[in-house]
Amino acid sequence: MSWLDIEGKTAIVTGGASGIGKTIAQSFLDNGANVIVCDMNPNGVKLNTENGGSYLYVVTDVTKSASIKNMLATAKKQFPHIDILVNNAGINIPRLLVDTKKPYSEYELDEAVFNKVSAVNLKGVFLCAQIIGHEFINNGSGIIINMSSESGLEGSEGQSIYAATKNAVNSFTRSWAKELGRHNIRIVGVAPGIMEATGLRTQAYEEALSYTRGITVKQLREGYTNTKTIPLGREGKLSEVADMVMFLSSKRASYVHGITINVAGGKTRG
Repeated sequence: MSWLDIEGKTAIVTGGASGIGKTIAQSFLDNGANVIVCDMNPNGVKLNTENGGSYLYVVTDVTKSASIKNMLATAKKQFPHIDILVNNAGINIPRLLVDTKKPYSEYELDEAVFNKVSAVNLKGVFLCAQIIGHEFINNGSGIIINMSSESGLEGSEGQSIYAATKNAVNSFTRSWAKELGRHNIRIVGVAPGIMEATGLRTQAYEEALSYTRGITVKQLREGYTNTKTIPLGREGKLSEVADMVMFLSSKRASYVHGITINVAGGKTRG
């Protein structure tokens, strides 16, 4: 038995085809757990199963309850007992509240962007937690880990709708903990800070974010390595976020409930 003792457990990881989600999914497998990887990517994901865990990939739209229910039904054919849900799926579309240089430009927050980010980051978290929550109630136990962001606590220039949804996720975590704790279901949150580069840093994302901050893409990229607001003096590793998720998924964290833990190197406003 390992220190974490999550061998044989089964976890659902939404948004698991890339970035933090993929790293979390691989970490579960490395610790002998099984994983249902959910994502919109039709090409799936390749993970290593040498350490005993196995995985199933299911194309899932977390904004649609029918898609989540289909994923759960598909998953249970291979893994009848679900133990953990990692609500990781999320999107970020940088936009200004008011573009003073070009009013109502493409980089000003509009209803379409507001609705799209809210649908994935809020509605998706709610739907997955509710549908899998029913499963956990029936099982008599379960763990829901909501992926938030350090920006949800601090705010973020040019990313107000993203930060707002992540702060709302923190409130989901606190509220659901009060509702579901009595049913032996733990709810916890993880809020990563500045992370190492992933494929999610697209050209379009960087162009939008740099515009909202009045800098060039080159300056934005140079800022990734500027760690003056991070006491540990470096950006975080995806594996460090995954390590926290593994701990929270284990019995070692059996009394950790209703809080969101920052994995951000101590980053603050100043």
